[in-house]
Amino acid sequence: MARIAVIGANGNIGRCIVTEALARGHEVTAVVRDLDRYQGLAIAVLPADVLDPEDVARVAAGQDVLVSAVGGGRLVAPAAHALVAGLRELGGDAPRLVVVGGAGSLLLRPGVRVWDAPGLPEPMRQTLHAHGEALAYLETVADLGWTVLSPAETLEAGERTGHYRTGTDHAVLDGEGRSRISIPDYAAALVDEIEQPRHLGERFTVGY
Repeated sequence: MARIAVIGANGNIGRCIVTEALARGHEVTAVVRDLDRYQGLAIAVLPADVLDPEDVARVAAGQDVLVSAVGGGRLVAPAAHALVAGLRELGGDAPRLVVVGGAGSLLLRPGVRVWDAPGLPEPMRQTLHAHGEALAYLETVADLGWTVLSPAETLEAGERTGHYRTGTDHAVLDGEGRSRISIPDYAAALVDEIEQPRHLGERFTVGY
């Protein structure tokens, strides 16, 4: 059993991660900005601002893993810096950091990334690049244990099948050439990585 704190536990992905981890018997703490708005399972819930390193250090203390499921383009890059700063305050007692990343920087084919697709709405493109900036920053961090899990190009509501395939910098494509994964299967892959770490200090991705 691991002690896991999930920042952003009130979002669609965060709630699925909490649900998946609890189902496997882990001790989970939900971390949200506004306690009154938390709609997930009735577990330990703490308030925190992911952009405040002191808040990060407070909720990460005593945990084995800190999961960041922070969404929103304007938060992603500064949150990465705050998460690292907060965990550094804990020194050798800092938990491992597992980050819900973005798909934008994944390669669809040589030289073409997801964020290069024509017709992407500009706000979405900006969010994809923000995740890319956060990943680039984390790749400079050598004094903390971290992992980024990028979803497939299409992350959709759906069933938990428990089946997925993994990749690193190339999007995982199904038999029809699509890059997709359900949110419950994405959460399953993330908790699998917590239980059996295979991607320390790197980004990986999942898809069908």
